[in-house]
Amino acid sequence: MKHQEAAAPGKSDAADEPEPDDVRASLGRRRRILVWVVAGAVALTGAGVVLAATIRSPAQVAADAAPPPASVLADRVERRVLTSSVVVRGTVAAEQSLTVSPGAGAAAAAGTGGKPVVTRINKQPGAAVQAGDVLVEVSGRPVFALAGALPVYRDLKPGATGKDVGQLQEGLKSLGHPTGKDPAGTYGAGTKTAVAALYAALGYTPRPADPADAEKLQAAEDAADIAQRGVTTAKSALAKAKAGGGTDTTEAQQQLTFAQQDLAKSTARLEAARAAAGPMVPADELVFVKGFPARVDAVKAAVGEAVPDGLLTLSAGAPVIRASLPAHQKDLVKTGMKVQVLSEATGLTATGTVASVATAPTPAAGGAAPGGGPGSGGSGAGAGSGAGENTAQDPGGYALTVTPDQTFDARLSGQGVRLTVTAASSGDPVLVVPLSAVSAGADGRTTVTVLGKDPGAADARRRVEVRAGMSADGMVQVEPVGGGSLADGDRVLVAQAKP
Repeated sequence: MKHQEAAAPGKSDAADEPEPDDVRASLGRRRRILVWVVAGAVALTGAGVVLAATIRSPAQVAADAAPPPASVLADRVERRVLTSSVVVRGTVAAEQSLTVSPGAGAAAAAGTGGKPVVTRINKQPGAAVQAGDVLVEVSGRPVFALAGALPVYRDLKPGATGKDVGQLQEGLKSLGHPTGKDPAGTYGAGTKTAVAALYAALGYTPRPADPADAEKLQAAEDAADIAQRGVTTAKSALAKAKAGGGTDTTEAQQQLTFAQQDLAKSTARLEAARAAAGPMVPADELVFVKGFPARVDAVKAAVGEAVPDGLLTLSAGAPVIRASLPAHQKDLVKTGMKVQVLSEATGLTATGTVASVATAPTPAAGGAAPGGGPGSGGSGAGAGSGAGENTAQDPGGYALTVTPDQTFDARLSGQGVRLTVTAASSGDPVLVVPLSAVSAGADGRTTVTVLGKDPGAADARRRVEVRAGMSADGMVQVEPVGGGSLADGDRVLVAQAKP
């Protein structure tokens, strides 16, 4: 019979379990083993990647060494109206811009001499001007406006003839002052009466054509009276000779003939003196403008000040656009071409027509205009621009004038605008492709290459012979010939980069 050994006093079964330090040591060994396993796996994976990158098959090596496929640049065939355009900048301004520079005539007429003085300003900047309005008074004399396209360049006096006289007559008639039986363009008695009536209506006395007119006329009248008396005396002498029974009346008859000749000459001189005498319209009192209402843009002096050069600046006539064409574009733009107008500042648009293109370049700023003219320092009231120069024109550019097809919106006045001039147009929609899509072969044939669904597939391409037309904006009109087909939407080869 086996006897179980009794446990020693003070000890329990727990004495058989591992101590806590032994457990921790065992767990640490297990963790270290796991770390080494993971590290080994990572190392093996990296080695595999490296081997895969460095070890390639012959096919892969050949594929990597092959050149990349050629890149293809294509564009679409379009059907549209093709236009060739010239784009320039312009400014909306009045048709005519005038600089009014009264000369010394007013001061001379007033007897003051020296430089003329502003004695009254009737129109301030921004004021509207109508026909017959007095703009300003200089040394007591008026400066007034009448309608006319020809600028004032001389005093208009009795006996004068010309187109400027005709303009004066029309202006007088428009204000209710008829010129009688005077022929158009002839300053006769009827025109003198009309001029006197106009000055009276303005509240002034007209200046005589010649301050000595009265004396000259009186002298001519006296000479005619003396000649008339001479004829009367000669007639009496001849009558007495005949009544006395004398047979020799030759001398008396000769005296009468001489007296009659003197009377004829004196009468002609008197008529000439009467025709030359009368009121005139001095050049420094008249301004011809193209249309009304005109507008005062600037006044450079105040009442009491000496009259400066360019006392007044006027603008008149319907608004137009003034621009400048570079020399290389001048021959592309012709009178009558259509123009699209755009104001970027306001978003307003309009249409117009090319009215004129200068045949000579505009002189650089400060240069004299060829043959005088604007900027040449005229002394008359209407001296200066007769057509309105655009000071913003580029030196050496060719002046371009565009007239509106309809009245411009008032907000465009003075605005800088963009002008697109249609220099050429296909009229109807045509097939167009980029210029670079058209190629010419050694045989002289012009072709385009139409691509298949896969642009890179060379075997799906076809060449189409075309006839090239007008070109604009990098596009060219094409028409298929020789039985080839080309349609809107086809893709054509523009360029192909070599590998």
